Amino acid sequence: MPGVPEVHDVATASLDPSTLYRILRLRSEVFVVEQRAAYLDPDGRDLEVGARQIWIEDDGEVVATGRILDDGSCRRLGRLATAASHRGQGLAAALVEHFVASSAGPWRLDAQAHLAGWYERFGFVVDGEQYEDDDGIPHVPMGRSTGA
Repeated sequence: MPGVPEVHDVATASLDPSTLYRILRLRSEVFVVEQRAAYLDPDGRDLEVGARQIWIEDDGEVVATGRILDDGSCRRLGRLATAASHRGQGLAAALVEHFVASSAGPWRLDAQAHLAGWYERFGFVVDGEQYEDDDGIPHVPMGRSTGA
């Protein structure tokens, strides 16, 4: 996958079932299997009006993905995941950059606490208290204003 990866960006409601399956499979591989977080990934938010899936493919496989939601006063990035075999190639960074470039700000996300510094590279700042999700994984709320 030489050069700048192509980021696909499609409203969830317009996705073909095969692509949606490959996105959900990668999310489950990373969050449920690898991180051992037994939670229901399909939380209903993928079906909201304005929900978009962004992803990068390599040889027909989804190797990085994220979800963009319209929270009314801001756009929210979540479910950012990269296949273990494709980490360290800048794919997640390409998705975050696409999120900011393609969505009206301000922007929000909830980062796993150990990744807060990584998100700061993109202008996000921690703007709330650390908390643990349902599986005990520490997270921090982060935001970026349109002026960042």
